[in-house]
Amino acid sequence: MDRLLKYLTQFGDKAGSLGALVSAMGCAMCFPAIASLGAALGLGFLSQWEGVFINTLLPLFAWLALILNALGWLSHRQWHRSVLGMLGPVFLLFSLYPWFQYAWSTYVTYSALGFMVIISTWDIFSPANHRCDDDSCAK
Repeated sequence: MDRLLKYLTQFGDKAGSLGALVSAMGCAMCFPAIASLGAALGLGFLSQWEGVFINTLLPLFAWLALILNALGWLSHRQWHRSVLGMLGPVFLLFSLYPWFQYAWSTYVTYSALGFMVIISTWDIFSPANHRCDDDSCAK
């Protein structure tokens, strides 16, 4: 079970970050800067499903990244890594729902997506190691 949790959190949070990024690339009306990057990468056809991306997939991937980063604490016991991994999805969800009415929420969305990608990349090149005290690691 511990091994399954490790692999799920190791790959799932990156899938959540990548999914949120691709979902944002499909929303040209909401995120024109990142959608132009998506169009340059050949993802312009995604614009026909803009409503599905912004209303369903982007929050779903943000929740996935948030939950799996929270569960990541159970496998590596490094609270600072978990908190950093959860900041991007939390700010993304806030920018999509309660802060959407404000003009500056677009900047929060871009920052949150960028932060999610940076933390996921950091986690690829410097993966978390299991840390615990003497009592909880005795096997």
